[in-house]
Amino acid sequence: MSERSFEDLKAGDRFKSETYAVSEEQLISFAREFDPQPFHLDATVARETMFKGLIASGWHTAAITMRLFVQTLNFAEGAIGLGVDELRWPNAVRPGDRLQVETEIVDLRVSRSKPSHGVVRLRNVTVNQHGEVVQTMSASALVLRRGHGITRR
Repeated sequence: MSERSFEDLKAGDRFKSETYAVSEEQLISFAREFDPQPFHLDATVARETMFKGLIASGWHTAAITMRLFVQTLNFAEGAIGLGVDELRWPNAVRPGDRLQVETEIVDLRVSRSKPSHGVVRLRNVTVNQHGEVVQTMSASALVLRRGHGITRR
């Protein structure tokens, strides 16, 4: 797929990612390094918690969402995050879940301070294989405008 620039988007556009399978090994590895809580690390201990089993860190879910978003939209020179609002994890991600992200473009405007870029307001909804929402977020990102990028040879 070719790289997208700001001009390739319009408010109301929706994009669906491929799916991503979450393995128990990945879930534990991420938690061990970044969110070492028992319900992320040990299946036996996790069964005794309110979750009744091992679950992914919300931050792991956010990282997977970012990966799927970036791969799907494929912005020229990337999307520079300006901030995230309303990050929610209404349902837990469990080992074996297959996640998919739907991105909706909410609003666009040319950046006043960096006219070579546009500001894209978007909403990501991440669901599992059962259609259950596991993460929602609204965000703003700086995206390159067509004709303003680095010339590649």
